Amino acid sequence: MNTATMDSYLRWRVTLAQPAIELDLADADLDNADPALWKDLERALEAMHELESGAIANPDEGRRVGHYWLRNPELAPEPMIRTAIESMWSQIDDIAARVLAGTLCAGDGTPFVEVLLVGIGGSALGPQLLADALGVAKPQGLPLRVLDNTDPAGIARTLAALDSLAHTLVLVVSKSGATVETRNGMLEIIAACERAELSFARQAIAITGEGSKLAAKAMTESWLAIVPMWDWVGGRTSVLAAVGLLPAALLGLDWRTLLGGAAAMDHRTRAPARDNPAALLALLWHHQGQGRGAKAMVALPYRDALILLSRYLQQLVMESLGKRLNRQGTEVWQGLSVFGNKGSTDQHAYVQQLRDGLDNFFALFVRVLDDGTPSALEVEPGVTSGDCLDGFYQGTRAALRERGRASATLVLDRLDASSIGATIALFERAVGLYAELIDVNAYHQPGVEAGKVAAKAVLDRQHRLLAAVLSKRSGCTAAEIARETGDPALEAWQILRRLAANRRILQEGDDPASATFRAVGTAES
Repeated sequence: MNTATMDSYLRWRVTLAQPAIELDLADADLDNADPALWKDLERALEAMHELESGAIANPDEGRRVGHYWLRNPELAPEPMIRTAIESMWSQIDDIAARVLAGTLCAGDGTPFVEVLLVGIGGSALGPQLLADALGVAKPQGLPLRVLDNTDPAGIARTLAALDSLAHTLVLVVSKSGATVETRNGMLEIIAACERAELSFARQAIAITGEGSKLAAKAMTESWLAIVPMWDWVGGRTSVLAAVGLLPAALLGLDWRTLLGGAAAMDHRTRAPARDNPAALLALLWHHQGQGRGAKAMVALPYRDALILLSRYLQQLVMESLGKRLNRQGTEVWQGLSVFGNKGSTDQHAYVQQLRDGLDNFFALFVRVLDDGTPSALEVEPGVTSGDCLDGFYQGTRAALRERGRASATLVLDRLDASSIGATIALFERAVGLYAELIDVNAYHQPGVEAGKVAAKAVLDRQHRLLAAVLSKRSGCTAAEIARETGDPALEAWQILRRLAANRRILQEGDDPASATFRAVGTAES
């Protein structure tokens, strides 16, 4: 490294002492960032302080955003919130202790042997990240499986992979209690339990909002426990609520250290902008994306255990920042695209394009100094497998630098609960600060709701079309059936062809204009 590069490194390096984390922005081109952004960042930090103090941060829903209180209840604006968080911690300790000791057990009186979490989005990605990044840290910890979709084949595959359904503790996670994908997964498991003559309630725990449909069901059926979620914690920031902490505790992980790492990063990122890793990360996003997401962020963690980090960041960043309207209601079409996999796997995939192709990205490397499980084997004289991995990181960074492609590197001394907690907090706060810079509401997701409404309309249409087909004595085309139900012909075709693949509907022909549909068992007149 020459003197100029060392100077840049020292100028654009910020650290957290414990856990030991460094954000290295030497290759981020921040010397050329708009000077006016520094004042904007200070205003964003003031807004963050107001948010942590309990200001209404999501005005269209009239609610506060308090995931920062989860790791430091003393920040909560009301004593009852602090008490609720601490009560949730005690409940997690109690449930995990009894499950792992075998005193809270399956219906036949024997211990649970694994955990199946049913959720989607933030209710699944966070626990998956923790499980994959940190693994089962204690011998008594239970393995975790996750059912996070409404794909029948995927559900069947997940259930088939269980060691024993009778000895599986099921966590059903839905704040509203009405999430369709989670409801469907739960109903499929209930049906599987009924086929096996098992009591689902004797092996189920709900993580949900007070008064939700799921809470009512769990209470009526006397499930093992109901663990709270609150309206001031969004799904994509819920990993350090019960959503992630109860699975972590059941895995045998040190979940309090996870919270401690997040709290340490929260404290560190309350510093003035120039010495604040979250503010500098937001500055990077704004500068590289020209304040409008013009470039994607490619997340490249150089550790297999962090392969899910890019997926986690996709939801956290893109669901928070991808907004059509700003807070004044003006169309702005904002966002920041995120993709990635892991190093050095990517060097045999899309790094070729990153270096020699479109200049439409900036890279975010994640480097872990401690190999975790160091190998004494020298794959060549004086070189271990871990040396090669770090060499590939440094080489890829240098190769991108030679092409003038910007990057930043997050360096963790080691991969443990504390550093993962701090990493989660860093990106949560960077998202909040960047949202202030571009004036969007980071804490709602109207586009997701729009998709749910549209999906409901599709299912309503399917009911009409299915009833129409079943009433026919002879085959009719999609257009003919659509005219009868008042639906568009193309939408009718798309629905009917899938019904023919899965229900007792016969499709004759594959031309959308002439193919006919009729119920199996009816004959042509």
